[in-house]
Amino acid sequence: MTTASPWWTPHVHADRRPRLMARNAFAAALRGWFAERDFVEVTTAALQVSPGNEAHLAAFATEAIAPDASRQPLYFHTSPEFACKKLLAAGEKRIFSLGSVYRNRERGPLHHPEFTMLEWYRVGEAYERLMADCAEFLALAAEKAGAKSFRFRGREADPFAEPERLSVAEAFMRHAGIELLATVGADGSTDREALHQGLVRAGLRTAPDDNWADLFSRVMVEKVEPALGQGRATILYGYPVSEAALARPSAEDPRVAERFELYCCGVELANAFGELTDPAEQRRRFVAEMDEKERIYGERYPLDEDFLAALAIMPQASGSALGFDRLVMLATGAARIEDVIWAPVAG
Repeated sequence: MTTASPWWTPHVHADRRPRLMARNAFAAALRGWFAERDFVEVTTAALQVSPGNEAHLAAFATEAIAPDASRQPLYFHTSPEFACKKLLAAGEKRIFSLGSVYRNRERGPLHHPEFTMLEWYRVGEAYERLMADCAEFLALAAEKAGAKSFRFRGREADPFAEPERLSVAEAFMRHAGIELLATVGADGSTDREALHQGLVRAGLRTAPDDNWADLFSRVMVEKVEPALGQGRATILYGYPVSEAALARPSAEDPRVAERFELYCCGVELANAFGELTDPAEQRRRFVAEMDEKERIYGERYPLDEDFLAALAIMPQASGSALGFDRLVMLATGAARIEDVIWAPVAG
């Protein structure tokens, strides 16, 4: 039985190096793009009192030991979001962060325990502006990698084409024949049985203990996501409010939130919000997410009280997070995320 040579083996590194240099060129171009638009680059602490409060995100835990030997639990951040929003509360208007984030229980062709996230915020601007930003980043990545098209697992997309804009409700009807918003109330409540019947008609498996969110995710993973971003990128927008814990409700339809995701070649690249700034509502949503996390995984993460306090004075803003490594993958034709990371995590 033979095993693959380590990434640091000279011949392996020589094969990897062109993609890594394309990664560096894209990072430099991004910083130039932001500088031209008066964004400020910020660096946030990786260690936080809360790693985020999404039910299915798993964090790396550690602790800080003070000089008096007292101990404080800390977590490596899964995103710089909380710190960035505190900076918006402090008075910053346009900021971006390009740096490492950490997620546990995630490893595979598209997942790595430590990866690079691009996160950027615009105060006083609609979240649709971020859709235009994403389109520009696709073209910029392709330009720096010398790519005319993106490819992944047999799917292909033109990074220079204007992305398709598709609502989640339209996607559910088109790809699964399910009328999603018929299962969501005006107050954001969800009808598990109605969605369950939709899955049964679509021929999708269900389990007796599936809740509405489980069923929603199954349709997304099995029917919707594989069909997105083919030929050109897809901007999937208008998520039900229960699936957008950090986003504000849409002014046009209270059943959905100002959230979109960017897909290309079936790969999720970015997640964006018109940011929620109501601390009481944010607390309610975080508690609900942690209740769900405890139900599924038997653990919960603390709330960042500092973050909730900052929300009370944070201005209206829009923000997005983009998986930098994944975009480099598509631009360079890499098969695995580790192929575009300079020094992958051992494992």
